[in-house]
Amino acid sequence: MSEAAGRVVVVTGASSGIGAATAVELAGQGFRVALGARRQARLEALAKRIADEGGVAFAHPLDVSKPESIETFYQAAESELGAVEVLVNNAGLYILSRLHEARVEDLRYELEVNLLGPLWMSRRAIPGMLAQGSGDLVFVSSQNAVDARPYQAAYTAAKAGIEGVARVLAMELEGTGVRASVVRPGPTGSEFGAGYDGALMREVLEAWKYWGVQRNLHWMPAEAVARAIAKIVTTPLEESHVSLVEVMPGGRKKEIPQP
Repeated sequence: MSEAAGRVVVVTGASSGIGAATAVELAGQGFRVALGARRQARLEALAKRIADEGGVAFAHPLDVSKPESIETFYQAAESELGAVEVLVNNAGLYILSRLHEARVEDLRYELEVNLLGPLWMSRRAIPGMLAQGSGDLVFVSSQNAVDARPYQAAYTAAKAGIEGVARVLAMELEGTGVRASVVRPGPTGSEFGAGYDGALMREVLEAWKYWGVQRNLHWMPAEAVARAIAKIVTTPLEESHVSLVEVMPGGRKKEIPQP
């Protein structure tokens, strides 16, 4: 609790999946949590749950693909909770398609959300962290960053890109008290992929299996990733800088049915 008490954390993409699980985990450890995502009703429900469990949370709409939305969100969060000391760059999406069949606007949007969004959020957060002499920038990556998957060209490029950003920031911020870290999850149970046509999903899964990047349909709960994030940001600054954590499914299999 001592490493968390009173610290303000921003979690992007907090309306579901890893983002929501991370917000609950950190609030339970004593962080004051600013929840950002596009789905306001989901955020409000999550903020109420956190408050009911004794935590502190503030919900505000956020579209990380729009710098003006980032600025509005950040000003509101600082006004409500105080100076932000932790940023969890979690917001993300993918649009399944082979590159030559993808729409230009879809490719652009994937890069705006998955790569430019974390860049813009971090650019906004860093000055305040430097002024405090402490802070954590956490980038939620993906196994895609090291094991590329067909039908996910833009998503894979973006996740590899944010890992590069984190390495750059680790060098630029060394010795300042501000740390940049990567969490690289493997298959995780979430809303990712929901709503896709069953035939397309079978085609995609067959391609992943053929190329050896989808050995089975084993997945892990979002809470497993949330606990890894919590470990990073609660590690005492004087102790170490946890630069990369890879979280993969383990234990007993939890197979999910193919579409």
